Amino acid sequence: MTSSPLPRILRRRGEPAYPTFLELFFDLVYIFLFSRLAVELAHDLTVRGAAQTAVLLLAAWWVWVLTAWLTDLFNPRLPIIQATVLLVMFGTLLMAIATPYAFADHGWLFVAAYFGIHLVRDAVLIPGTRVNRPIQARSIRVFFWFGVTAVPWVAGAFADGTTRLALWSLAAAIDLGSARLGWPTPRLGRTELASQIFTGAHLSERHREIFIIALGELILSIGIGLAGSGFEPGPVAASAVAFASAVLLFQLYFQRARQILADPGVMVVERVRPGTSTSYSHLVMTAGVVAVSASISLVIERPSGSASGALVAVVLGGPALFLVGSCLFDAVLTGRVLWSRALGVVALCALAPAATLLPPLGVLVAANLVLLLILVGGALAAGSRLVRVAPAG
Repeated sequence: MTSSPLPRILRRRGEPAYPTFLELFFDLVYIFLFSRLAVELAHDLTVRGAAQTAVLLLAAWWVWVLTAWLTDLFNPRLPIIQATVLLVMFGTLLMAIATPYAFADHGWLFVAAYFGIHLVRDAVLIPGTRVNRPIQARSIRVFFWFGVTAVPWVAGAFADGTTRLALWSLAAAIDLGSARLGWPTPRLGRTELASQIFTGAHLSERHREIFIIALGELILSIGIGLAGSGFEPGPVAASAVAFASAVLLFQLYFQRARQILADPGVMVVERVRPGTSTSYSHLVMTAGVVAVSASISLVIERPSGSASGALVAVVLGGPALFLVGSCLFDAVLTGRVLWSRALGVVALCALAPAATLLPPLGVLVAANLVLLLILVGGALAAGSRLVRVAPAG
């Protein structure tokens, strides 16, 4: 049995869990994709525009998640796996290119790239795991559910307006929801939600990396906005406050990550249920960063004057989404509610009515003050816990 393909394609237990350079390279395409999403949201600050952005982000995120799971379970140093990752990267690039036109005349390109990615991946994984029935069955289950969602995805590509949005929303919800249920499939059952399929350290590092990529896109938006501003005082001040927003989001994310990693009682994310929940919570945090990026480009463009209700919603909503995702992430890993961040969401929502009286830059400053209070409060709480557990004398 030593000649079977199984030992070659699966990641061996005990191998280094850190991501490979190829995985880091793959993530770079998401800077472009997140940028396209942020620009489209900034151009259409309506409920419909937000819903369209959310659907496209869900599809792009699902591609990233399945690729992260691919390199977690399978040996990322094998040429066949590396070629698969590169092809998925190219397909993601096509999705990003199609993003501004996905709800116009080129919806078919977005759908074709999306399904081309999944077909390539499953064409490698299903034959490559034929000597290991449980793992092959998992790949077949995933393939089955993409066959199910092909109907609304393809139908939506040939529909217009609200119909396309409704069909694609349904398809994206099924894609993510089927994984949360273990991909129940006729005759094959489902992947047990308590089964151990992930390498916890690798998956955690991949999530941290994609969040950094989202912050990278935020920095890109700040730089582009400032470079095109003519260096007038207002846009320069807005860019400085926007950079502070990026720093605060970075510090808030890694402040809690460090605290969680330092807690020996926190579980390692290796099973299906917490693994998918962790991916979904990072989706919410990343959506918050994309919304922040969209709002910052608008504030840099026009820092003074009156702030519309839509602008206030996106300036405050982006940090609120990040905090919601952070709370969900913490709940998955610790089973507790992170009350400081939950109260931060409440504070941002409470600010909204009064924020319409402020200029756009003032709204951004107010959002940053809430984030800063949460950050300082978290640091003080962590310091007090260290004092309590320190040995006497």
